[in-house]
Amino acid sequence: MRAPVIFLFSSGLLLSAVCAPAEVIHLKNGRTIYADQVRENGAHLEYEVGEDSYAIPKSVVLRIEVGGIRPERTSSASSQDSHEVPSFTPADNLKGEPELSDRLIHDGQVDTAALTALEQQGNARATATGYFIAGKHEMEHENFSKARTFFETALRFESQNPTILNYYVALLLRTGNAVEALPYAERAVRVAPDSPDTLAILGYAQYASDRNRDAIRSWKQSLALRPDAQVQKYLEKAEHDAKAESDFTEKETNHFTLKYEGSQTPESLRRDLVSTLESHYDDLVRDLGVAPRGSIAVILYTDQAFFDVTQSPSWAGAVNDGKLRIPVNGMNSVTPELSRVLKHELAHSFINQLSGGRCPQWLNEGIAQALEPKSLSSRGRRLAELFKAQQDIPLNTLEGSFMRFSPMEAMLAYDESLAAVQFIGDTYGTSDLQRILQRLGEGNSTEAALRATIHDDYGQLQGEIRKYLISKYGG
Repeated sequence: MRAPVIFLFSSGLLLSAVCAPAEVIHLKNGRTIYADQVRENGAHLEYEVGEDSYAIPKSVVLRIEVGGIRPERTSSASSQDSHEVPSFTPADNLKGEPELSDRLIHDGQVDTAALTALEQQGNARATATGYFIAGKHEMEHENFSKARTFFETALRFESQNPTILNYYVALLLRTGNAVEALPYAERAVRVAPDSPDTLAILGYAQYASDRNRDAIRSWKQSLALRPDAQVQKYLEKAEHDAKAESDFTEKETNHFTLKYEGSQTPESLRRDLVSTLESHYDDLVRDLGVAPRGSIAVILYTDQAFFDVTQSPSWAGAVNDGKLRIPVNGMNSVTPELSRVLKHELAHSFINQLSGGRCPQWLNEGIAQALEPKSLSSRGRRLAELFKAQQDIPLNTLEGSFMRFSPMEAMLAYDESLAAVQFIGDTYGTSDLQRILQRLGEGNSTEAALRATIHDDYGQLQGEIRKYLISKYGG
């Protein structure tokens, strides 16, 4: 019996970690939770991470370390960066008068009445600055839908302002809309051709749009004007990609741009791949009610080239980092297993479109597995036993990339992700899964999105999944 294939959705390159003090909860199963604050409440331990609160049984806790060091991860667009774009923040050269910010932002909220009053004064530049301030505030608080509206209004009053354009492009990239972002990035460079910020963000838009060589050129120009470690890192990755794909052939289809090395990919396989991808695309449009914007890049590699380019762990079967990267060495046709891999990886592009690139990893992987489709049937009983023994992984620790996991840890993480999605779908319906994704796209935190749809926080959801698994599979 062969080992199960585990799939990987890479949320993008990991950015350098910074350290922050925390209370570290060490669990008996060897895992750790980094919390801002911890308190006891009867048989449970309650803790806070940011604005969210969680609870776990005290029986699963080994000890609590006060004053530990936590590696901070970048904010979600967890997806962070779902399209190979970091959380890039351009320089703010349109700060406006300090009193204008004070007039527009009160108690952490944008005063829309003050914005309307500012607009009625008839000063286009001041109005653009006001809406930019509002958009920047909402973007910093990850209220991306509101931020987009404010930036678009600002651009109505000053369509050639490079600062507003840069921030609008950064927002579009963070929410997985690279195709929409590209013309605005190009406009910003036309207006400010000697700005390292406009050139850098144009490079990100080009790279996310599968225009590697253009991105390399833009980043080199940006670095010539101002050294930047992050831009340098992405330049090196783009150059690595370009070298690996130097002999590749490109083919356009209705929804995909297929890149492949002719000697390694027979015509029959390419034809079969395109047919399978288009069929899966139609299925996912029907199932999720949304479609990714623009063409999706699909790159076919030999096994070694795949791991060289993606730097993935050995257990990864494929990667979607905004581009579907698939190892196909030795294949002559699309097998049932490869078909599932393709649908799984393609599903991530749809999920990111619906969630604005903000879907936590466990939900992203759970939905993608469910859409393959895949079930827990063979491992459900074992998973139920782990939940019953409280040896499961808390879901809130599965919001980030699974790349750090060993093969066995990854298998458990994927199984738990599928169990969570299976429970929500069976109990509340698949429409609630879509509503969770939509709320994430509106800027809600994961727990806020859960509370608004299935009325569970993380602790309650974990408990409900435990009951569901034991009831369905025993244990």
